[in-house]
Amino acid sequence: MDSLDRSIINRLQAGLPLCERPFLELADELDTSEQTLLERLQAMLDSGLLTRFGPLFVADHLGGVLSLCAIRVPEDRFEPVERIVNSFDEVAHNYERDHELNMWFVIACDALHTKRRVLKDIERQTGLEVLDMPKSREFFIGLHLEV
Repeated sequence: MDSLDRSIINRLQAGLPLCERPFLELADELDTSEQTLLERLQAMLDSGLLTRFGPLFVADHLGGVLSLCAIRVPEDRFEPVERIVNSFDEVAHNYERDHELNMWFVIACDALHTKRRVLKDIERQTGLEVLDMPKSREFFIGLHLEV
């Protein structure tokens, strides 16, 4: 990762400009070309340096539902269970924790009945209980991780 990659990552954390050609405007800000910016972004995604680049939707503002979920996964089954959980489009992200409940993920769905169905499907496919912790209040912390 060079200084341009760092600048791209740092700037993207503040969001994209709302205009007809956001990547062109962003490239101008970073003193590079739109093509170079897009190529660098794709290279970071392809290499795994970035795992995701896309919009962040606030599902409940759009009429949907969100929940933080946790599963107690036997250590020897973690990877297969992780693949199952991650196979659901509704799973926003999934991570391992050093805790009795060692798999945590966020689920975002268009409706409560969809969330219930997905969680039941995850339980059926994994044979493990999913602890569902729906959001009761939202806090905006404005996280920015300088690289």
